[in-house]
Amino acid sequence: MPRPKRPLKQMSGPGPGDREAASSSELRVNRRIRVPRVLVIDENGGKLGEFLTEDALRIAQERGLDLVEVSPNAYPPVCRIADFGKMKYEKKKKETQARRNQVLVQLKEVKLRPKTDEHDMDFKVRHARRFLEEGNKVKVTVRFRGREMAHREIGEEQCLEFFEACKDLCTVEMTPRMEGKAMFMILAPTRKKVPKPPREMRRDGRAEGDEPEEDDEDLDDLTDDDTSDEDDDTSEEEEDDDTSEEEGDEASEEVEPAADPS
Repeated sequence: MPRPKRPLKQMSGPGPGDREAASSSELRVNRRIRVPRVLVIDENGGKLGEFLTEDALRIAQERGLDLVEVSPNAYPPVCRIADFGKMKYEKKKKETQARRNQVLVQLKEVKLRPKTDEHDMDFKVRHARRFLEEGNKVKVTVRFRGREMAHREIGEEQCLEFFEACKDLCTVEMTPRMEGKAMFMILAPTRKKVPKPPREMRRDGRAEGDEPEEDDEDLDDLTDDDTSDEDDDTSEEEEDDDTSEEEGDEASEEVEPAADPS
């Protein structure tokens, strides 16, 4: 007896809610606006009134701009006469500026062992202080192996010693606690992380603040050198004139008029 065929699985496409979310994230422009009537706002923010979509589109085209649907859920939908390309550019610029002003606090980890000596501890403390000065949190982890688990107080003492070396820059956000075979403690910086200024502002500040100033003595030396060079040039020109005059006199003496044979 033949086995019955299984029904094919239907491909699950986007539902109506997904389509609404996708359409709401994108602005409809010009001919993509399908509603019959819209409330129109001009490019200066003034309210023009309620128009048929065709009439509103004609007004926007006469002004050389686009008709953008800014509030599709209102009744009637609100459309704005504006330059759509400029609107997208300004929106992207604002998002970039907001992303640049975000302060991202990272969690840096410093790993220790119960047998970590003093030199290595100082080295790791320097790294932790640098992380805290940058405004990041520091996670101090002490790992235990084998019979070291019987001496957990050593790890706790190391965590407290680590905090004493950095207490001027941080506070204890999470006290030392065990997690598996490791003890960890989290230190939080006392001052907040400051976002970096934009590249243009850094360039302007460097150009304004780092211009070298010339002393008056250096300017005097430069003027003296220039005047001395000019004097040398004038003296050389006078010597050339004198030598040319002497050569002219010698040539006139050598050339004598010829005697008349008669």
